[in-house]
Amino acid sequence: MKALRIPAVVILLSIFYIAAASAETRSIFLREDFNNLENWRPLLFPRIKQHSTYSIEEDGSDHVLKAASNASASGIIYKKEFNVYDYPKVRWRWKISNVYAKGDELSKSGDDYPLRIYIIFRFDPDTASLGRKIKYGLARKIYGEYPPHSSLNYIWANKRHAERIITNAYADDAKMVLLETGPEKAGRWVDEEIDILDDYQKAFGTKPPAVAGIAIMNDSDNTGERSESFVDYIEVFR
Repeated sequence: MKALRIPAVVILLSIFYIAAASAETRSIFLREDFNNLENWRPLLFPRIKQHSTYSIEEDGSDHVLKAASNASASGIIYKKEFNVYDYPKVRWRWKISNVYAKGDELSKSGDDYPLRIYIIFRFDPDTASLGRKIKYGLARKIYGEYPPHSSLNYIWANKRHAERIITNAYADDAKMVLLETGPEKAGRWVDEEIDILDDYQKAFGTKPPAVAGIAIMNDSDNTGERSESFVDYIEVFR
C-alpha cells in the first residue's frame, strides 16, 4: 500500500487554523514583558521605612524585572484590577539569587521571601458582614483606604513543608501557596502557571471576590537578609 501524501499547503493551513483557534480560546488581560514600569505603582506598608527596589535590566536581547531587598520590604502593584472569573489563570517566569537562611514560613520573624506574586482581592463593603464593615472601616480611617479582603501569595519558599498552602503568620486572610521551595533551583529560570479560582477554593474553602489586583514583592525586613530576584514576564489570561 502506498503511503498517503498530504500536500504541504494542507499541512500549513491546518497549523494556521490550530494556532488561530488557540488564540481565540486564550483571552489575555495582561502580558507584561517589563520593558518599563509605567503600568506599575509602589506597594508600601505602614511602619516599614526601608523599601525594596525594582528596576528594569537587560538579559541578552530581553528585558527583565529586577527586585532587590536588603533588610527591606515593599512591592509593586499593577495599576489596573481585573475580574478573576474572566481571567482566572496566571503564568510567569522567575529566578532568585538565594533563599533566606532565617526564613520560616510558619513564623513572623521568618516571614520573608526572595520573590512572591500576590493576587490581592478587593474588599467590597456592600457585600461584607456588619462586623467586617466596622473592622475595615476603622482601618480605612487610619490608612486612607480599605485593606484587601484576602490574598493568595505565590511564594518561593525558604524551606520545605508538607502542605502546599499555609496560612500567613501575620494574617489569617492571607494564604501562602508554596510553588518552589529551597535553594536547589536558585540561579535558574523557572516557569509557573496557576489557577486563581482553584487555589482560592482550596485555600479558603469558598469562592473568591470577583475583583483583584496583581503585585510582585521581594522582602527581607524580618530576617534582615538580602537577595536579588528576577521576573522575565507575567501574563494574566483565561
